[in-house]
Amino acid sequence: MATHIDESFVDAVEKIFSAHGRVIVTGIGKSANIATKIVSTFNSTGTPAVFMHAADAIHGDLGMVQPGDVVICISKSGNTPEIKVLVPLIKNFGNLLIAIVGDTESFLAQQADIVLNAAVEHEACPNNLAPTSSTTAQLVMGDALAVALIECRNFSSRDFARFHPGGALGKKLYMRVDDLYRQNERPVVRPDTPLRETILEMTSRRLGCAVVEEGEHVAGIICDGDLRRMMRRHQQLDGLHLTARDIMSPSPKTVSPQDYAFKALDMMRKNSITQLVVVDDDGRYLGVLHIHDILREGII
Repeated sequence: MATHIDESFVDAVEKIFSAHGRVIVTGIGKSANIATKIVSTFNSTGTPAVFMHAADAIHGDLGMVQPGDVVICISKSGNTPEIKVLVPLIKNFGNLLIAIVGDTESFLAQQADIVLNAAVEHEACPNNLAPTSSTTAQLVMGDALAVALIECRNFSSRDFARFHPGGALGKKLYMRVDDLYRQNERPVVRPDTPLRETILEMTSRRLGCAVVEEGEHVAGIICDGDLRRMMRRHQQLDGLHLTARDIMSPSPKTVSPQDYAFKALDMMRKNSITQLVVVDDDGRYLGVLHIHDILREGII
């Protein structure tokens, strides 16, 4: 399909981008199914679009086409009876007609203002009958239009999140650390806190860690792994006067409350850790984000 991207494709993108109305995508049969998917992709990426079934269009649904709308008609043959009836009506309305068609000599191609070539040599169907390769080519062309329009609109991940607020995808795009960590306890000890009190703080806060705070800033963190390493170093704990400073891991990984949750998860994965210390812009300790907080929201 890359060889079919030409000046006609560029023209189609520019016309859709500058249009004052919506994109009406129509087709019949399997092409209609492809049209519905293209409409969904357009709508989710900042290009308002509506699906219009070609058969229903000539029985009243043509009323959804308004001045300023761009119509995309999808057809493999470009010669089906419904298309032959529909196309002249659209032309009479004065709307721009873009054809995604498998036969560039067809009726649809001859009538369209812009023709996007979606021809295939052979269907994947062993009988070369069932629309398989041809519908895939139509879908590819529609996705290519959508992606080009994303670039034209400078459509960002934040824009994408506005249209996908539900489910794991939406949460991944809009949920921030600030939405997750506040429900947790705030385990904290001082550098000179004795070992016993440090362990009690870790246990009571139920996060498997304690942040070592010196003044208003984070000096280190003590996790279960730090305790196990300390046990290996000191087989006999009786008589030892260890403090939090003696067993902490300095300079722990931190995140801002405004960081996206999925970025925090990526940091945990890369560093093989399960907690991150949440700090403000001045480095002051606010709380702890645990991987279970992210798992609970279904972001993974």
